[in-house]
Amino acid sequence: QVQLIESGGGLVQAGGSLRLSCAASGRTFSTGTMALFRQAPGKEREFVAAIRWIDGGTYYADSVKGRFTFSRDNAKNTGYLQMNSLKPEDTAVYCCAASDRTYYSGSLLKLASKYAYWGQGTQVTVSS
Repeated sequence: QVQLIESGGGLVQAGGSLRLSCAASGRTFSTGTMALFRQAPGKEREFVAAIRWIDGGTYYADSVKGRFTFSRDNAKNTGYLQMNSLKPEDTAVYCCAASDRTYYSGSLLKLASKYAYWGQGTQVTVSS
């Protein structure tokens, strides 16, 4: 059974940085896709970023492009989201998701329904 555990959330001032980690257990993700979604209070869940395990290809929401970087460590079976230049509007619970399938289409990568495995989430709060 695949489990995803997020860590690295916290409180940071606007303009600051955080690095989220998403550690997968239960299988080795040499292929497949990992993603981060976020949900702010009173808002719908939204896609943040995704990475393909096989080639490290990434895809980002326009709202975070140029500020966030998604990477992965195959040996550790872990994905990392480096978040720089954080803004108050980035405040949300960030959830890791993973799929056994490898997606190349941006329109598929950003769909929550494409991911079978989900973590519990970690809170990111950016103060102004």
